[in-house]
Amino acid sequence: MSNKIIIGRLESIALPELAIDDLQVRIDTGAQTSSLHVDNITKIIKNDKPCVRFDLHPDVHNVETIVSCTAPISDIRKVKSSNGTSEQRYVITTPITLGKDTWPIEITLTDRSDMSYLMLFGREAIGERFLVDPSKVFINS
Repeated sequence: MSNKIIIGRLESIALPELAIDDLQVRIDTGAQTSSLHVDNITKIIKNDKPCVRFDLHPDVHNVETIVSCTAPISDIRKVKSSNGTSEQRYVITTPITLGKDTWPIEITLTDRSDMSYLMLFGREAIGERFLVDPSKVFINS
């Protein structure tokens, strides 16, 4: 038997460096990298390093609540979305908390406003830590 933690198809996570403490995410084993819905993405230089500034709406039911964030750019990648189109996306590395575990993950920043969930939790974030039970929701949140 595996020592992996079982998670459901939906979980609640925290992104502490982005001031997000309760974000519902969809677990997506088909996505390599996790992706986060953001608005107003702007590349900036901070302390002589390339960074990205963006706005988050941590509560999908209240778009009036906005959190402005800045993070170092760890990469820029061409990502093919579920609708088949490719786009260049900024990638940031930030800690994530799910259940009792906190670890760094890569997240691409994009416009997911037409999607049901503000964040997809991809295979790289799932890694060797978790097994996914698609019949369950919020079992490790």
